[in-house]
Amino acid sequence: MTNFLVYMIGTLLVVAGLAYGASLLGVGQTWIVIGAIVLIGFGLMAGITRTRQKEPAD
Repeated sequence: MTNFLVYMIGTLLVVAGLAYGASLLGVGQTWIVIGAIVLIGFGLMAGITRTRQKEPAD
């Protein structure tokens, strides 16, 4: 399993937990979906930058 895949699974678990908590608090479904999409986007960007292979110096 690649580091990126592990990072994304963790991100999805965090997003799922936050979405569940928000629904218990009575936040509207539209706002939960918007927040989940934004958090997944941030997680994707962070996962790419943290797991990117460094290019060898010439």
